[in-house]
Amino acid sequence: MPIKIYTLDYCPYCKRALAFLNDKNLQYEQIRLDDNEDENLKNLAKEYDIKGEVTVPQIILNGVRIGGYDDMIKKYQTESFRFAQDKISE
Repeated sequence: MPIKIYTLDYCPYCKRALAFLNDKNLQYEQIRLDDNEDENLKNLAKEYDIKGEVTVPQIILNGVRIGGYDDMIKKYQTESFRFAQDKISE
């Protein structure tokens, strides 16, 4: 799956990001971090070499961390064809 999204159930930006992906009919894998949140956030920081505080959502596109909700929107607006290609290639 070319899009992964790490979320917490109570996070409003996670809900916005999921709604956006659903609205654009993009397939994604959602990884919920709610069970053992602190440990999961530490592991996420290690896996993607995130410095400082780890926020959610964290969106991964083709194995590359693009950031949070605002970063995803900006990338979609500038590279929407690439997102569409990812959807088709599934």
